[in-house]
Amino acid sequence: MKKVLLQLFFIFTLSIISTLPSYAIRVGLEIDVKQSYLGASAPAVIYDAQSGEKLYTIEKMKSYPIKVHDDKIAIKIKNKYYDLGTDYIRLKPETENDFVAAKNRWYRGELIVYSYNKKLTVINRLPLELYLLGVVPSEMPVSWNIEALKAQAIAARSYALANINKRGSRGYDLLDTPLDQAYGGASVENGKTNLAVSQTKGVVITYKGKVIPAYYHASSGGRTVSSGAAWATDMPYLKSVKSYDDGIKKNGHGVGMSQHGANNLANKGYGAYDILKYFYKDVTFAKISR
Repeated sequence: MKKVLLQLFFIFTLSIISTLPSYAIRVGLEIDVKQSYLGASAPAVIYDAQSGEKLYTIEKMKSYPIKVHDDKIAIKIKNKYYDLGTDYIRLKPETENDFVAAKNRWYRGELIVYSYNKKLTVINRLPLELYLLGVVPSEMPVSWNIEALKAQAIAARSYALANINKRGSRGYDLLDTPLDQAYGGASVENGKTNLAVSQTKGVVITYKGKVIPAYYHASSGGRTVSSGAAWATDMPYLKSVKSYDDGIKKNGHGVGMSQHGANNLANKGYGAYDILKYFYKDVTFAKISR
């Protein structure tokens, strides 16, 4: 591995991106809960997500309990629940600079809520790049080297794109937990990690022209594990390599990039693209159109 920043010799637009809607990622925040709370940083409109009908405008900086009533969603206003007449709603802020709230956190984009079997599922739908602002600081300490954070941003972007519609049968793409990728929304955003996302905007890891699910983990304890040894599928770009995290207790599945290893390599002077080319074998980089 050469101690130079690799250049993006082959930057191109991936055709898969043209098929995605303007809101590119749907994140499951709360799954099958009896009650939830919605809010917004500015007045925001609740719509019937099926008909598009405007149902109610909520006030800014106020929490609104919601629950299921006769298979429909009901909202509590001034100590009384009102049936919204639908099992599928959207909460959309007036401008892109406003935030919506759920799960005691702020989020960019909009919220989608649906009821099923008398339970609620709450989803955050937002552009991919804005989603990453809440992923990188949730997955890697913000105090770490900027090159490690940039490597994390590219790996997370690749993982998300490769797993679009992974959980589509439930109405969302990914969960907000380490089962997919940890995501804390706008509440966890940090200037340094925002910079790591913006400086790598649109960059993904590809193998033979296809975006890879760039698996990563906290630490391997000295050496990563090939995907074939960890799981049933042998992915040629996920080989066992020295992880540069010796002395750190193994934490995670051990496949792909070691986050501690990435930071240690960054502290030795290696750039984000060097780090990624090391942990993911025979890959190239591409830049998506948005």
